[in-house]
Amino acid sequence: MLVMHNDDGISNPMKRFLALLLTMNLFTLFAHAASADPLSVGSPAPQVTAKDQEGKAVNFTDVYARGITLVYFYPKAETPGCTAEACSLRDAYEGLHAKGLQILGVSKDSVEAQKKFHENRKLPFTLIADPGGKVAEAFHVPLIPVIGVTKRQSFIIKNGKIAWASLSAQTGGAAQEIQKALDMLAK
Repeated sequence: MLVMHNDDGISNPMKRFLALLLTMNLFTLFAHAASADPLSVGSPAPQVTAKDQEGKAVNFTDVYARGITLVYFYPKAETPGCTAEACSLRDAYEGLHAKGLQILGVSKDSVEAQKKFHENRKLPFTLIADPGGKVAEAFHVPLIPVIGVTKRQSFIIKNGKIAWASLSAQTGGAAQEIQKALDMLAK
């Protein structure tokens, strides 16, 4: 069988195969992003364990037992929106923590990337490395299609249950959004 090659050296059947493979990958990503129903308010908070920026295991159930907990998901450390979100929470941390709030920031970044982000931005709260996506999956946080990072979402856990959720969390206004949620929960 004679196979014709284009100037780039790739055969037409090979191009068709690569196009099919890419299409299947994109379909899988879009299907995964659309398939996860968000956790609803009142749902039990996910009981997962993952490593923090120091590589130490953090059992989320133990954290919830210490009080109201914000678990926020962000796409990637050191990117503009994620930095604005983290710094907003950092700058308001004293007031939020005074109200008893604990904060866990979660992304698919490695322990090393989380440690660097934590140090560079002088974050006073824990960052969780979730490279395999098991924490995001437990919270039903979808991946952003094509780039495969978690969508920006936030959850407040109170008494072991989801008490509040933002499925399109703020970046620079994250602290104000969380403050409003805490005020609403205090009523």
